[in-house]
Amino acid sequence: MTDAPLVLGIETSCDETGIGLVRGHTLLADEIASSVEEHARFGGVVPEVASRAHLEAMTPTIARALDRAGASLADVDAIAVTAGPGLAGALLVGVAAAKAYALALDKPLYGVNHLSAHVAVDQLEHGALPKPCVALLVSGGHSSLLLVRDLAQAVVPLGATVDDAAGEAYDKVARLLGMPFPGGPPIDRAAREGDPAAIRFPRGKYDDGTLDFSFAGLKTAVARWVEDRRRAGEPVPVADVAASFQEAVVDVLTKKAIAACREHGADHLLIGGGVAANSRLRALAEERCRAAGIHLRVPRPKLCTDNGAMVAALGAELVSANALPSRLDLPADSSLPVEYVRV
Repeated sequence: MTDAPLVLGIETSCDETGIGLVRGHTLLADEIASSVEEHARFGGVVPEVASRAHLEAMTPTIARALDRAGASLADVDAIAVTAGPGLAGALLVGVAAAKAYALALDKPLYGVNHLSAHVAVDQLEHGALPKPCVALLVSGGHSSLLLVRDLAQAVVPLGATVDDAAGEAYDKVARLLGMPFPGGPPIDRAAREGDPAAIRFPRGKYDDGTLDFSFAGLKTAVARWVEDRRRAGEPVPVADVAASFQEAVVDVLTKKAIAACREHGADHLLIGGGVAANSRLRALAEERCRAAGIHLRVPRPKLCTDNGAMVAALGAELVSANALPSRLDLPADSSLPVEYVRV
């Protein structure tokens, strides 16, 4: 689609400054400046540190993305930015930058929803989304099931976490086991050497008849099991704990996702968000989707974590649908409801 508008996407909802350039469904550049190492010593993201890192990284990261795409700012046709949800201060940096570029270039501005952007990014790899489809979004801040009928219009929330998100539980269990932050990758690696059936950890809200999630009880159960072993002077089988914990998480996620597809007549399931890079989640989802006759779509791991490509992809979707741009007084909304694809 060489004649499609070129959209610049800016993502600053948490600890990564993501800049993407998309034309239609074609990804031209995806550059990221991460501040995760600055947060690692605190065991989690520090909002003030993240905001400062975004401020320092914004201009050079945009320059790298333009260079990678072989484009200039003058070539940009529209600008999309994450307006929420996320950390308030971090969002403000991205929204302020997007406003400045939109005003200076006299280009339309689209404030978009972070969660909807995680859905849109799959189109860069697998083409247009089927209508309808169910999206399972799992990350450090979100565990949500969405019904997507028309991404440019609205998404319908089907279920969400009532306490800890899946990625948050991974981070807390990793810290308990002496693993680095973020906890997802090291637990995934350790789990490959462990037995997922070694410990039967609880599956919160597994058969409650809803599409909601709960991982706080699981996190607490792991902590108590490990503490009991240590109190008794017994070694903690880290690989088995990691594998058993991970199995409990992905068992619930995939069971509810399949149920959502069946309840809403969707034969396609999309998984997005940082936890979508997890190898066991991908494998179990593939197994259960195949058994249920459901087509599974999961972007490559780099597109699952927060990035500017996903924001640009959703911006491109809105431009192609002739959606009205956002106003220049667009706010950053840290608790933007998932129903709002754009602001």
